Amino acid sequence: MSKKIKLDNGLLTEYLDGLTPLVAGRLGQFQQDAYDEGLPIISRDVANFLCTILAAKRPKNILEIGCAVGFSASLFAQFLPEGGKITTIDRFEYMINRAKENFDALGIAGKINLIEEDAGLALPKLASYGAKFDFIFMDCSKGQYIHFLPYCLEMLTSGGMLAVDDVLQNGDVALEFDQITRRQRTTYKNMREFLGAAISLEGCFASILPIGDGLLLITKE
Repeated sequence: MSKKIKLDNGLLTEYLDGLTPLVAGRLGQFQQDAYDEGLPIISRDVANFLCTILAAKRPKNILEIGCAVGFSASLFAQFLPEGGKITTIDRFEYMINRAKENFDALGIAGKINLIEEDAGLALPKLASYGAKFDFIFMDCSKGQYIHFLPYCLEMLTSGGMLAVDDVLQNGDVALEFDQITRRQRTTYKNMREFLGAAISLEGCFASILPIGDGLLLITKE
């Protein structure tokens, strides 16, 4: 019997990254350029996974919290059915301007409603208007996830899905409190509280996937 060899996690990650292609076409070039510039967009494996989910679900109304330069919204737009719409939120002028340029270049500006405001202000307004979304993607300030969760759940339709990126914080979330640097302790505490709340939600199914820097999925019954 041959001896089993345990692969190093870093080597396995490198191998899987090599198997995961960029998005096809012009959007794939946008993706590569963003990686080359070090811009804050979703990792290749998370992008590929979300494509799989969205291809199956085909959500008509999507909410994104944290637009950045618009890559994720552009990716999601590929899976919108006829008449579908994406609402995305960002407060940083540089990101907003870059996102608008990218939406125009990709010919999808008509499918995107870009709210230029802090999500802490925009989400309560959307909820008060009775807005509903079939798919919500949250990739913003990590310390705010716990504060934004109630609005997301309120606006998520039955059978809808909430995906939250970067929940493992490079493994820091598993450390003891005194191992965390002082400037990161509030984010650490909030993320731990958020994950605890998310996993124990009544009327929902939740799972944390170790792809990218951790992806949380919540499906509302």
